[in-house]
Order: sequence, then structure tokens, then C-alpha cells
Amino acid sequence: MTSFAHILTDDPLPHVRRITLNRPEKRNALNNLLRKEILEALQAADRDPEISIMILRGAGPCFSAGYDLSADNKQGQPYHTAGGAGQWSRHVVDGWFTIWDLAKPVIAQVHGYCLAGGSELATACDVVFVAEDAQIGYPPVRLMSPPDMQFHPWLVGMRRAMELMLTGDAMSGREAAEWGYATRAFPLAELEQATLAFAERAAKIPTDLQQLNKRSVHRAMEIMGARAAMRAGTEIQALAFTTESSLAYRNNFKRDGSSVRDQLDKRDATFGDYRTKK
Repeated sequence: MTSFAHILTDDPLPHVRRITLNRPEKRNALNNLLRKEILEALQAADRDPEISIMILRGAGPCFSAGYDLSADNKQGQPYHTAGGAGQWSRHVVDGWFTIWDLAKPVIAQVHGYCLAGGSELATACDVVFVAEDAQIGYPPVRLMSPPDMQFHPWLVGMRRAMELMLTGDAMSGREAAEWGYATRAFPLAELEQATLAFAERAAKIPTDLQQLNKRSVHRAMEIMGARAAMRAGTEIQALAFTTESSLAYRNNFKRDGSSVRDQLDKRDATFGDYRTKK
């Protein structure tokens, strides 16, 4: 099996491939190499006739705290996306839709923080099992921009989406399941076994049929406009980057850990949550 720098892969059950984001010291922050390895591992499993279903999870204290803001994400992007204003948001949405378009189902196993780009990664999966105390949110709306992948109205409805977008507050895992973002929520100690039990059950269905079962749900969402709306949202995200508030905030970022932490604390301190929660 291919050797990776930032992920681990194993087959915990027959016909099940598990991919573990393995940057726990960075809270599994999504740099370009990690995104590349996630997509490569998923695509390899999608081609493997012995694999029926995949699981994505995070090592350490959380699933993923979002994109790696200490990295220069303009460099070394893992695939081409047309340039111009909004290139980054179009680029990451291109990547997340490759997960949406895989033949085989992907389960996100979410614990701890699942923030910003991490929540987009989980959204791209077909089934989302979460720990009841997980924290799922998009705090960049406070000082930077709306999401790259604007999934909120499609999964939680207009009113809940508005609440989340106007505050940047997080949903607990329990709330995420109640509101429609997640499939089910479990106590943290039960999350892994529940995920494996579902994967084992879903793997019983032949893959040639299962891919059509998956696609039927996505096609219905697309007919209602989900894919077009999320792609259109990338242009709104690009527009947000031109505002005075976003420019001022991003100009203070330096690509080192202490500066990024300081800016994230500045963003969240008045709300008293995420890293600044007492």
C-alpha cells in the first residue's frame, strides 16, 4: 500500500478502507499535501474491487480544525483549478465534489473540533457519524468570509443556516444530528464501533448497485440545485475577501504558529468559544 506523510490507512473489516488524518499536533489542519493524500487514498479505494466503503476520521483530539492557515496554500495545490478571483474557494470545492462523485460511499467519523474546511470535508462525505460533544462550526464568518463550500442551507435549512452564518457559533454533535448536518450522534466512547457497524452493514450490498443507491440521492440534491448553489457560493466567498474587514484581518496573518493562534484568539475572544472558551 502507498506510503503517505499525513494520513494512515488500514482495513479494519472486510471490504472497508479506513483513512485517518494524521497531523494531530496540528489538529489535522488541511494543508495541500494532506488534501492531496486524502483524495488519492479515497480514489485508490474507489478503484479497488475488494473495497466497498470508506471511512474518514482524525487522529488525536479532533477530526480537523480546518485549513492550515500557517501554510502558503497557493503553492503546491494538488490539482488544477482555473485561476482568477475566487480561485482558492473554487479549488477546494472542486476537491470536495470529487468525494461526492466517488462511486463508493464515504463515512465521516467526527470527534472534537470539525471546523471551517474540516466541516466542508465532512460535508462531502455520504454519511456523517459524530461524537455527541463534537464541535462543528465555521468561525471564519466572523472576520474573514462565508464558507468556501456553502452547504449550510442544504443540510440544516434556512433558519438554522442563518443562525450559524451570522454568529460563527458551533453545533454540538448532538445538535448536528438533530438539525440534519450529521446522520447520527453517539457518545464518544461508542463512536468508532457504531461507525464500523454501519460500514459492515453497508458493505453487504454489491458495489455495482450501491453506487447507484448513492448516486440517486446526490442526483436528487443536484436537481434541487445543491451543486450549482455551492459552486455559486464560491463567488460570494471571493467577494467577501475584498471587504475592508476581511482585508484588515488577513493582512495581520503571518505564516507562523504563534501569529495564527493570536489572530484566531482575537477573532473568537469576544464570543468566548473555541480556543478562548474558559
